[in-house]
Amino acid sequence: MILIVIAVLVILALAFLPQIWVRRVIERHGAHRPDFPGTGGEFARHILDEVGLLDVEVEETDLGDHYDPKAKVVRLSPDHYRGKSLSAVVIAAHEVGHAVQDATNYPPLKARTSIARSAQWLQNIAIFTLMAAPLLVLVAKSPAILIVQVAAIGLVILITVAMHAVTLPVEFDASFGRAMPILASGRYIPDDDMPAARSILRAAALTYVAAAAMSAINIFRWLRYMRF
Repeated sequence: MILIVIAVLVILALAFLPQIWVRRVIERHGAHRPDFPGTGGEFARHILDEVGLLDVEVEETDLGDHYDPKAKVVRLSPDHYRGKSLSAVVIAAHEVGHAVQDATNYPPLKARTSIARSAQWLQNIAIFTLMAAPLLVLVAKSPAILIVQVAAIGLVILITVAMHAVTLPVEFDASFGRAMPILASGRYIPDDDMPAARSILRAAALTYVAAAAMSAINIFRWLRYMRF
């Protein structure tokens, strides 16, 4: 029992502490910088043009900073799309890094996209199975339906965890394999800002540690639900 409690506390810490740290890092460097020549959105557009990705669009969104490989769009939150801050520029570079990964057929990104599609499809099946199981048990008069239900839920959880496991190297490559060389070229941000830029890039990558931990928490929630 003690080991279970410790495991749960560790998972909770991994889920919530990175979120708090990421938020603080981005807010710490979110002040307006009048010395910057453009906003995060303008910077993203400039870099995309420089690397020849003219077909990739840049949009403002309320759904969080991300790159959509299907629509070929870099989407930035309002603060990062419109803002002239170190966080805005660095986050924009990180998301452009994903666009570069997509353009070069980076295998881990392709794997993550494929797994994400499977996860969505299987999640819909699991939700239907979960909702229909009580009725199916009554009709079929067999508890075997519950085994199918557990299997469907378990499969969705495993695929979700696998997606996050693949996501981590994708995010670190976008930060330090793609964005960092752009920022370190010396043409975009002062050298004095590079240590802070590294912190922001690390924060952008580690947001998915929390997502992976939340997937683990969901496992405990589903197991508890199925038990009772």
